[in-house]
Amino acid sequence: MAKDKKKSGIIKEFKEFALKGNMFDMAIGVLIGGVFKSLVDAFTNNIIMPIISIFTGSIDFSSWKIALPSLFGDKIDPETGEVITNYLSFGDFLSAVISFLILAIVIFLMVKGVNKLRSMGKKEEEEEAPADPEPSAEEKLLTEIRDLLKKD
Repeated sequence: MAKDKKKSGIIKEFKEFALKGNMFDMAIGVLIGGVFKSLVDAFTNNIIMPIISIFTGSIDFSSWKIALPSLFGDKIDPETGEVITNYLSFGDFLSAVISFLILAIVIFLMVKGVNKLRSMGKKEEEEEAPADPEPSAEEKLLTEIRDLLKKD
């Protein structure tokens, strides 16, 4: 019986956690972020990298690689008899770095815009708050009487 109460307590706790608005907001943000990342990757690979390839003279940017020297002699593939060369492929990495930079800039601009909108909302609230009204003649007179009584 104690196990059932414990089980229902955990389920109740999980329901409270899962039904909080912040969790749904976070889940939506994660989903949009995933889609946005694929959009930025497509933009980088299909638009930015071909433009960079024009200036670098390379047709396929992802095929950029550097052959690494063999420290212990050449390795030969037993099936083909060709020398096996290890490569340091940096084209895909460079593409990922550019995607990251684009994503970081866009997120920075979005956060900056949201912060600006929030500060504008606060300014409007401050402007809407009415100033304290000027005390009436009766209130001024009562304040003077009170001050005179305190002196005695």
